[in-house]
Amino acid sequence: MHELGIVFYIIDDVEEVVEKNELTTVSSVTLELGEVSGVVPSYLDDVWNWAVKKHECMTEAKLNVINTPAVTYCENCGKTYATVKYGRQCPYCESGKTYLLRGQEINVKYIVDTREFPDSPFADRVIHDFSVVEQDPSVQLVAAGIGGAT
Repeated sequence: MHELGIVFYIIDDVEEVVEKNELTTVSSVTLELGEVSGVVPSYLDDVWNWAVKKHECMTEAKLNVINTPAVTYCENCGKTYATVKYGRQCPYCESGKTYLLRGQEINVKYIVDTREFPDSPFADRVIHDFSVVEQDPSVQLVAAGIGGAT
């Protein structure tokens, strides 16, 4: 289950943001997850809920997942298509000269906190209102981490 390693990596990145910006708590983290990333969302959710309890600044942090569709490019005809539906062979020209454009990514999109961080390299990902996440049509999963003492 590589979801455990992925969650630890995400938590390490978030803790770096917490330390550099002197945060005390993180309310939520929104993750962009590629359709063919190999990550099982339910496993990711379970591991997240377990792991955040062990990190003081994140004990109640929610994990939001935005699923990113996999898209493949055909070098022969120059068209793109849905990877999962058609696989490696182009549905337009039947060429096998294709490559994945997107769909394998695992990226932190938002970190919710209530303060401003204009000098942070992650300033564009720190938001202050959870409703931004709730109203983002690309967010399909919100997982709550139930907090407790570490």
